[in-house]
Amino acid sequence: MTPKVTAFFDEQTFTVSYVAQEPEGTACAIIDSVLDFDHASGRTGTQAADRVIAHVKDHDLTVQWILESHVHADHLSAAPYLQQELGGKIGIGANIVLVQDTFGKVFNEGTEFQRDGSQFDALFSEGDSFHIGQMRGDVLHTPGHTPACLTYVIGDAAFVGDTLFMPDFGTARCDFPGGSSATLFESIQKILALPDETRIYVGHDYKAPGRDEYAWETTVGEQKALNIHIGQGRSIEEFVEMRDARDATLAMPRLILPSLQVNMRAGQMPPADEQGDVMLKIPVNKL
Repeated sequence: MTPKVTAFFDEQTFTVSYVAQEPEGTACAIIDSVLDFDHASGRTGTQAADRVIAHVKDHDLTVQWILESHVHADHLSAAPYLQQELGGKIGIGANIVLVQDTFGKVFNEGTEFQRDGSQFDALFSEGDSFHIGQMRGDVLHTPGHTPACLTYVIGDAAFVGDTLFMPDFGTARCDFPGGSSATLFESIQKILALPDETRIYVGHDYKAPGRDEYAWETTVGEQKALNIHIGQGRSIEEFVEMRDARDATLAMPRLILPSLQVNMRAGQMPPADEQGDVMLKIPVNKL
């Protein structure tokens, strides 16, 4: 099947969220949503998510899934807000438990923070499938950027999260805890093994040098031929050397500390304190 795909670009975080709709029906999934967050004030907003909600309601769609490609480090997920407004089940990769264990320690969350993925409605593993109405989705486990990264293959479309960017921008960083450039290379091979005409939808775009417009749709064939990091048969040794050297020059994402604390909870904020206030932590010299 060929899903109808509508993209929503959030320029504040350079994130692309998607609504994937069955071609002959009203069932849909929302992939990689964004909750607005002002780092300076600590205030949240729903402008990005409300654009998605308006689209769903304007087209009388039924949300069956709210999918996360991974625990994002550069934006907060709006999954709970979307679920409240539209319904649907929240899904992520089963290796979320590894991410929760790692960052539960980083943020000193204590025993009350469950590290079993129970905050999510569904945990997906390699080879799992799900349905959006009459349309089937298949799960590829594509770690390397993080241990829990998934690619959702829905009909002739693959939603790759941060694993791949547009061909002129390359591939995901691998220097977060649990990341691995060698593992990312192997994960990308799974994606490139899909038919050349498979549409690839990326999780971010930053406008590569020389490109004037944001872009987020490419194909497997274009990635094979043109991706500046892995195209034209680059070897794993070449890729690892390039990726590790590049990652050593990158700063941490601006929203990594709030994003991880929220997203490992399926988009929920940490529990409020005795006064009813919600607090996010800033660990010093941990990352």
